[in-house]
Amino acid sequence: MEAIAPYAPVLSRPAAAVGRDLESYVKLLAKWQAVQNLVSRETLAQVWTRHFADSLQVLTLMNSADRLCLDLGSGGGFPALPMAIASKGTDRRFVLIEPNARKVSFLRTVARELDLNVTVIGRRSDEIDSRETGIPDVITSRALAAMPLLCNWMAPFFGPQTRAILHKGREHVEELTESGAHWHHDVLVRSSDTDPGGVILTVTNLRRKTTR
Repeated sequence: MEAIAPYAPVLSRPAAAVGRDLESYVKLLAKWQAVQNLVSRETLAQVWTRHFADSLQVLTLMNSADRLCLDLGSGGGFPALPMAIASKGTDRRFVLIEPNARKVSFLRTVARELDLNVTVIGRRSDEIDSRETGIPDVITSRALAAMPLLCNWMAPFFGPQTRAILHKGREHVEELTESGAHWHHDVLVRSSDTDPGGVILTVTNLRRKTTR
């Protein structure tokens, strides 16, 4: 509970209720981890800070009007599932894109058992038309790819008001320099609450540069 207490103002329910659902998530994560590597083993013991708090900090950068969140490469569900748990009871919905079939089964199990407003699409993002998902208010992704490739995957889903809120590490400066060679984007950088070397990037106005 200490890990999620700082995010009480952005939770849709009392922190104790959110904590109970996160406890259920931990149990499912531990059960499925035995047959599918959902998170690194060394971080499983620090799930509340390393994964839950790390995910919930994204909510502090969202607006109350944000309704559709699209998560690319959801893996074990971070950051999208803790965000969905924290938003339970609202009309905010989450679309998770994950091509690995076992991880898809896990994500759907968590969403069903915790009654979350979550849709899981079991394909790669480049196989999906944005008409299937709708234009998101927010795109999230954690530990999926470097910025140049991530921009390529995000761009088809970007609308005029879309923002991407992305977890990145110390290499973010180099990644932004590389992506800036091919993409226009406005970027705000904020230090991570949970990772001393990490940052949270908020990306807007993403569009490919034209070649001459």
